[in-house]
Amino acid sequence: MSVREIAALISAGLLLAGAPLASAQASPAENATVSVLHGVPGATVDVYANGSKLLSGFKPGSLTDPLQLPAGDYDLKVTAAGKSAALIQANDVAVPGGANVTVVAHLDAAGKPVLTPYVNDTSKLAAGQARLTVRHTAAAPAVDVRAGGKPVFTDLTNPKEAKADLPAGTVEADVVLAGTSTVALGPAELNLKEGTNTIVYAWGSASAKNLKLAVQTISGLHGNPSGVPGGTGGQAASQSDWPVVAAAVLALVLVAGGTAAVRVRARS
Repeated sequence: MSVREIAALISAGLLLAGAPLASAQASPAENATVSVLHGVPGATVDVYANGSKLLSGFKPGSLTDPLQLPAGDYDLKVTAAGKSAALIQANDVAVPGGANVTVVAHLDAAGKPVLTPYVNDTSKLAAGQARLTVRHTAAAPAVDVRAGGKPVFTDLTNPKEAKADLPAGTVEADVVLAGTSTVALGPAELNLKEGTNTIVYAWGSASAKNLKLAVQTISGLHGNPSGVPGGTGGQAASQSDWPVVAAAVLALVLVAGGTAAVRVRARS
């Protein structure tokens, strides 16, 4: 199924659900920038909207490019791949206008699938500076994050985040168990470019020995204020097709957990 066909199906679903056309034409100031990270190991998914299958085989580790989603409330429902019963259902999900958000489907500290929305820091950076954000979204104990072998963030627990503005450049980072030198993840080389927010996610499960890193980059945090924040990696619906709102809703559906017999209702 092509992106255009997917977008058309979602659009039809929104129209049938009574979404006003004005929602699809909301001004940029009313939109939220939404990215989605699938961080639940083994949860390959199918996606449905109003009974129609839109996607099959959406895999863990995928990160969507940023999409513009009109502010409003959304009802979402997702199911396991090839199944009909809902795994995750979210009604009246509020998406605030003007925010830059990454929604992560991941495991909590006890290994239970959860959804966590993070508001990304897009404040301006001084010349020569870059921002590093680290998010603990893994079923694992507290950790320290080191850069160049020295702790930068300490005692970080799921689903907390930590961030700092640093001189732009390349750093070697790893994740160790809090208060120890026992490496849980890494090392990984991070290129912290000037005027960007590099966001690193630890996801997976320590007990299952499938911990991994995902990296998202938001650019345009200095210089021209009209620059549009960007993202890296992932499978993303194209924004070139008409229903930008539809593609964004698809991203939010994917974020909701992984497979979806989805009934989506958007309210202005």
